[in-house]
Amino acid sequence: MRDATSRTETFRPRMERSSLDLTGPVHVPLGHVVANEKWRGSQLTQGMQGKIKLIFEDGLTPVDFYLSSRSCILYITEADLVAGNSYRKRLVVVRNSSNLKGIVIVEKTQMSEQYFPAIQKFTVLDLGMVLLPVASQMEASCLMIQLVQEQTKEPSKNPFLRKKRAQISEQSLLQTVQQIPGIGKIKACLLLQKFPSIQQLSNASIQELEPVVGQAVAQQIHAFFTQSRR
Repeated sequence: MRDATSRTETFRPRMERSSLDLTGPVHVPLGHVVANEKWRGSQLTQGMQGKIKLIFEDGLTPVDFYLSSRSCILYITEADLVAGNSYRKRLVVVRNSSNLKGIVIVEKTQMSEQYFPAIQKFTVLDLGMVLLPVASQMEASCLMIQLVQEQTKEPSKNPFLRKKRAQISEQSLLQTVQQIPGIGKIKACLLLQKFPSIQQLSNASIQELEPVVGQAVAQQIHAFFTQSRR
């Protein structure tokens, strides 16, 4: 039996798109989410039903969800992390698209926690994308509902919209800097005040880092970024 949200598919003419063709726009009606068909019936989409309208489509790979014609979600499951680095290709395709801004949501669970630093470094440090960890698909559904609700508000009518998006990016950045050995939340905040982007932080010399965190930690930071480039 087809769920109620599937009826929204009748509004929208089907668009023929190559699985790797991200150059053409995907029409997303206001307040809707266009979801990859593979997520139909999942805990993630069930958590969104009744709060936002879902449109399921085939052929959206590598994207999992479109929040708007220019904003999308790439969802990395616990199983994806444990299985290896195959998820990286999807992230790179979206990152290289000039038409899409991708947000990466990752299941950080007890089983996948050991693999999280690697995807965090790859996503934020190497690709410069926003990464948001969640403990479960239900938590992810709440996060996506919030993101969609923000998308429906025009920036001119919602002065807090840009600030909220910036906060999401800053939170992701802060969490990434805290993955560097010897860096806690306080030192991470101090570093980001002095070096507001990952690029600036990774290019900083030991001498530039020392006044902020001291010689020992400055050497650890420098070593961390040197190893990430190899």
